[in-house]
Amino acid sequence: QVQLVESGGGLVQPGGSLRLSCAASGSIFSINTMGWYRQAPGKQRELVATITSGGTTNYADSVKGRFTISRDNAKNTVFLQMNSLKPEDTAVYYCNADIRYYIGINYRTQNFWGQGTQVTVSS
Repeated sequence: QVQLVESGGGLVQPGGSLRLSCAASGSIFSINTMGWYRQAPGKQRELVATITSGGTTNYADSVKGRFTISRDNAKNTVFLQMNSLKPEDTAVYYCNADIRYYIGINYRTQNFWGQGTQVTVSS
């Protein structure tokens, strides 16, 4: 009923930029916090950035000043602008969201993950 679909990953040289998008679709009533996480080979999934429905943001220290998270509430979409990319930013990036959605005449709140998009920073 509800899904998150990411786009925008790819291969970029060090120092370059990429913009990731994640759109939520389905019988959505509201979305609270949305965020981006990443997982590099052999490592645990880690927080990159989050943004609340009111626009409060939180960033991992490793991306502060380089990455910017934003959202379009009308389109149920979250973005991650990544600048000054480094090889250590290489990972699969996952979208995450706390979504309240309709089930018949009721609703339920659940945490959802996207399928992931690969970001590779290499010369």
